[in-house]
Amino acid sequence: MEAGSKTRKDLEQIEQQIAQLKAVAGDNAEAKQKLAAMQQQVEALRRQVAGPPGPWQRTEMARHPQRPYSLDYIERVFADFSEIHGDRHFADDPAMICGMANFHGQQVLVIGQQKGRDTKQKIYRNFGMSNPEGYRKALRTMRMAVKWKCPIITLVDTPGAYPGLGAEERGQAEAIARNLLEMARMPVPILVVVTGEGGSGGALAIAIGDRILMLENAIYSVISPEGCASIMWRDATKRELAAAALKITAPDLLKIGIIDEIVSEPPGGAQNDHPAAATLLDAALVKNLKEVQAMSTEQMLNVRYEKFRKMAQFYREE
Repeated sequence: MEAGSKTRKDLEQIEQQIAQLKAVAGDNAEAKQKLAAMQQQVEALRRQVAGPPGPWQRTEMARHPQRPYSLDYIERVFADFSEIHGDRHFADDPAMICGMANFHGQQVLVIGQQKGRDTKQKIYRNFGMSNPEGYRKALRTMRMAVKWKCPIITLVDTPGAYPGLGAEERGQAEAIARNLLEMARMPVPILVVVTGEGGSGGALAIAIGDRILMLENAIYSVISPEGCASIMWRDATKRELAAAALKITAPDLLKIGIIDEIVSEPPGGAQNDHPAAATLLDAALVKNLKEVQAMSTEQMLNVRYEKFRKMAQFYREE
């Protein structure tokens, strides 16, 4: 493991310990003293990793257990959020959050993939990996947004769609493909934000939009670095090499036109300051929504269509 990766791993472990200690410290003087010492240690480690992180370091940050998840952003960016449950076919999917909310005076539909922090929540949320009913719930609510002419904002954060046998039997691939087809022509503004992990088709199923934003330390890829390394080199330990080759970071993806804008994060990453991360995201959403709403519906749909048609088209200069 590279020295930078080890330092970030140490930092992540101490941050987790601080979060656990804060939860039980109360007014205990000894616990407060220990917290202060740990905070100093954290600051020292943050200074060590202050340089620009590489692709694998950004991957670790995108997966950080204290990184804000969709509900953390929904709580801070939107008002009067009212969750909608169920796909009206099979079941509800807790890994996919859908609901109406107020965003700076207008009604919007918010869709977000939700991970869990503790073991109980991780199991309940299925580690952020949606089943077909999650994608069908998202599509059902998006059709409601079209009916009411509400903008759609999606928050992407998943390792990928759930690959279990039951999910495949219930039509996982069809559910994802249906979302891609219908989102491409929905006549309302769609803003997409990759907040953490943007994993394969599980992410893309709610990521067809007019503007694709990506947090500074998020990742977006057709496969995980570990999966790529296992296939290409038959060695998952080559994950850092794979992360660099895949071009999964926000700067790389902006350069090749996959995303439209990078949303800055607080110093050290969004996990260090949830309110500040939400404020930065809020400003980016306001700006981009205003720009998309200034277009006519026909122009908006044409721009969206051309955006995705042009992806992965590369020409060699002779």
